[in-house]
Order: sequence, then C-alpha cells, then structure tokens
Amino acid sequence: MTDEQKIVKLYKEMYTAMINKDRAELERVHDDSFILVHMTGMRQSKSEYIGAIMDGTLNYYDAEHEEARFAVTGDTAALTGKSRVTAAVFGGGKHTWRLQLKFQLAMKDGEWKFTLASASTY
Repeated sequence: MTDEQKIVKLYKEMYTAMINKDRAELERVHDDSFILVHMTGMRQSKSEYIGAIMDGTLNYYDAEHEEARFAVTGDTAALTGKSRVTAAVFGGGKHTWRLQLKFQLAMKDGEWKFTLASASTY
C-alpha cells in the first residue's frame, strides 16, 4: 500500500471512529500533539477533542467522502479532505455540512498520524 493509500485509509478510519465513538481508534489515528482548529477558531487538543466526542458535545452520524487531495514529503504529509458530514455539535441540531478538513500528518513509529486539522466548509 502506498503512503497516499494509507493516508486516505486513515482519513476514512478517523471518520468511522468519530461516528462510532471509538476512543481507541481515535487515540490511534491522532498523534499526542494533535490540535483541531474549528471553524470558529476554537482550538482543541487531542484529549479535549476525543473527550468532546465521547461526552456527546460532538456527535457524528454519517460522512460521505467526496475528495481527498494530499502531498507527501518524506515523513510529513498534507491532506485536504472534503466530506458531507451529518453531525450535531455543541448543543445544536443535527445538520449535514460540506466539511473540509486540512490536515498535517507525520510518520511516527512507522505509521501516519494526524498532527493538525483545520476545519472549514466548502
């Protein structure tokens, strides 16, 4: 499997873990240094982000992946993923968003890990 294929697979595994509230899988795909920058500019660490999924602050129901663009340079990579995501977040109602996540990744101990994600719509 190429690095590009591994990264796209990781992207899909991340969404499956978000939908299933699979803490172990979320811990696996995100590096300990991971930061999520929400559309509002709010920043969450890996533990805050995963905690918000587990406690229902962030609820994900479905994701239809439309596009994944990436560039790999040695042990780092960038991925821009576009997906239609059905979610209810921060006490709001359930909606479907055209969510774009721009990721930075790093190769750690032979596996790709997400280190940064910036969310926006498209």
